[in-house]
Amino acid sequence: MSLSIIIVLIILLIATVGTLLLAGKGDEGYRNATKRNTTNLTLIYVVVILISFVAVGVYIKWFA
Repeated sequence: MSLSIIIVLIILLIATVGTLLLAGKGDEGYRNATKRNTTNLTLIYVVVILISFVAVGVYIKWFA
């Protein structure tokens, strides 16, 4: 069991380092162009999560 955990941690470490190395080599113009899209998506996610919490609260309060 401990051997499998060690193998998973090694794979996780390699994947993380590889991802960070690849992410550092980006086109600067592309990064600037996608900044607005990332901001919009983050805002959408925040709003949807908040609405979901409210919906679950309403369901628990009146229907459960």
